[in-house]
Amino acid sequence: MALPPPAPSSTALVTGASAGIGADIARELAKRGQGVTLVARREERLRDLAAELERDHGVRAEVAAADLSEPSGRSKLVEDLAQRGLTVEVLVNNAGFGTAGQFQDIDQEAERRMVRTNVDAVHELCSVYVPEMARRGRGAVLNVASTAGFQPLPRQATYAATKAFVLTFSEVLHSDLRGTGVSVTALCPGPVRTEFVEVAKVEAAAEAAPEFMWMSSEDTAKAGVDGLAKGKRVVVPGAFNRVGTISGQHAPRSVLLAIARRFYPMGK
Repeated sequence: MALPPPAPSSTALVTGASAGIGADIARELAKRGQGVTLVARREERLRDLAAELERDHGVRAEVAAADLSEPSGRSKLVEDLAQRGLTVEVLVNNAGFGTAGQFQDIDQEAERRMVRTNVDAVHELCSVYVPEMARRGRGAVLNVASTAGFQPLPRQATYAATKAFVLTFSEVLHSDLRGTGVSVTALCPGPVRTEFVEVAKVEAAAEAAPEFMWMSSEDTAKAGVDGLAKGKRVVVPGAFNRVGTISGQHAPRSVLLAIARRFYPMGK
């Protein structure tokens, strides 16, 4: 199995765990007996989830409030876990957010913060923990990308680009680590009903999307953890999403962008 066996001093580090897919991934891991370390900025939510996991599954659930968009926040997190004597055997890079609008019109600081969260945090935490996993000969990494990573997405230029990085980075890590006992999986959800829609301000596009396109956070998380346990390279939950990723990879970019722009109603 690709998931290392639980141990008293081991932990599954889950970023962006205060809500949505991250919280449900933590629940899935706890069901399998994995102790977890929950990371996000909203400490109160993390403490509520930690209490739930300890009560329902009898696992060790740690809380670490951190802003992963800042290098200091990432460094503090790594130091904090070391001081607690925790060994990260499972790493889940889920923290991330999106924005929406034509690139020239939107808040550029938010765009840069998105790159720091969606890309820099993933890369840095992998750079800290993956070599340690390889030396131990066991470990598992789940990086949450998106179906947006398979194609350019009008009015979400930076978001799609960050998820393309996560997808490509994860696939190559999966190959680099072959034979080491460490597995890397990219989870690529399509539309999921979480707080992401409100944060990214894509309510209009969300309302226009047919119901069959949507998946629950719980089903998405289960698909990701199941795929991680099986050592899969990429997991795209949902038949419709899998078809869409094939189109996104092979359709001419000029055609793809024109179609996406037409069916992505977000103002001008």
